[in-house]
Amino acid sequence: MPSGRALHATTTRVMSALMVVIGIALLVRTIAAGGGPLSLGVLLGVLFVAAGTGRFMLLRRSGR
Repeated sequence: MPSGRALHATTTRVMSALMVVIGIALLVRTIAAGGGPLSLGVLLGVLFVAAGTGRFMLLRRSGR
């Protein structure tokens, strides 16, 4: 059984990757439907990708 810290780090990695995948899916779906650069789907997609990437980078920086 992994320790609490290892479990937390693994869960953070999985959730970060999931956020990036959701963001990319939002971007693809919105652009395929003809959404412009300021449409809600594009903005949310960019924010999801940025949040997932940011979480992953912070986890790597902390050394876990």
